[in-house]
Amino acid sequence: MSHRFYDGEVFHKRFKEVDHKFTYPFFLLDIDVFSLETLKQKLFSYNSLNLFSFFSKDHFGKKEDFFLNIKELLQKFDVAATNKMRFITLPRIANFVFNPISALIVFEEDKPTFMMVEVHNYNGGRVVYPVKLEAKTGTKYIGEANKDMYVSPFLKRDGVYKFALDYSLEKMGLSIYLYEDDEKTMMTVFSATSKDFSTKSILSLFCKHTFLTFLVVTRTLWQTLKLKLKGLKFNTVTPKDQRRRY
Repeated sequence: MSHRFYDGEVFHKRFKEVDHKFTYPFFLLDIDVFSLETLKQKLFSYNSLNLFSFFSKDHFGKKEDFFLNIKELLQKFDVAATNKMRFITLPRIANFVFNPISALIVFEEDKPTFMMVEVHNYNGGRVVYPVKLEAKTGTKYIGEANKDMYVSPFLKRDGVYKFALDYSLEKMGLSIYLYEDDEKTMMTVFSATSKDFSTKSILSLFCKHTFLTFLVVTRTLWQTLKLKLKGLKFNTVTPKDQRRRY
């Protein structure tokens, strides 16, 4: 298994204070981090411009070689590198991207054991959460991490994220549940089926999701406005939440 795309949709629901939900089409790129050079092809580039592209600088670390950044990240969190690791993210489309969440998945004996979950907010902040995964049933794994960054203006900066990963060659599901004061506040679920990493798939995804990376931002702003009109109040961002950190 080399690189793959997972094409599907994202569902978001808020439980606290007001009932609010929406569904959007969405896709993610699944990268084999041991084969970064094979990302380069006719319509996809690694660290250079193309219709679709992946840049190391968009994620943790500052080195141009993304694999070296991964090694430094794992060392920092005292997580052992293995011979199978995948990076799940949204690529640049026509050189524009905003990634609310990406994840490095570490496998042992072909089973996910750790996720390094990278979260960006709209205030220039970035944090990485180390999530130890436990097998649940079949291809499903669960884990959790304490929230430590302001993300949504209507959510507290603190809380607990609970993750559920369903990962296979044919499909992927990633669910994130946020708990505030032991109360389920929000859920976000990405569910998708796999597509080959090929020129044909890139063209198909581009036609289907032409403005996706731009819409990630505009749709968020639109949903923020709708929640504001429902009477929710903004929380205050802190200086810590306005810088990139591990």
